[in-house]
Amino acid sequence: MKSLHLAGPDDLERLLPMVASFQTERAGQQPDEDHLSAALTPLLDGAPQGAIWLIGPRKAPVGYVVAAFGWSVESGGLTATLDQIYVRPAVRRRGMGSEALFQLTQALRQGGVTALQMEVSASDEPLLRFCRRARLQDRDGAILMRCAL
Repeated sequence: MKSLHLAGPDDLERLLPMVASFQTERAGQQPDEDHLSAALTPLLDGAPQGAIWLIGPRKAPVGYVVAAFGWSVESGGLTATLDQIYVRPAVRRRGMGSEALFQLTQALRQGGVTALQMEVSASDEPLLRFCRRARLQDRDGAILMRCAL
């Protein structure tokens, strides 16, 4: 069963409530719908910097994945960063996120992506286990550092 679908402009209405839930749950932030729409719309319109996939049935998705694309000499070319992965709490632990991530890695590999990475809090044990099952590993001694511009 295919549980991953590339999202397009018509999916914004289905996507916004889930992204808002992610913001509240994971980031502890009160969602700003205008900000979220502005961040999602270019990706839904096909911007080359990233893409969004819906998890589950296209008309009633249970989650989503956002990937941003970049370039790495170390990795040998095009890379993808999982910016967000979310499955509604009521249907978690049923394997849908794992299945979607497996399908995504296959599609990214076929599309020429050489590496997949994701920022994970060291204290988030459930997410760390999920990532390790998906063969994502921490890089010894590496710390992701960021500066907002």
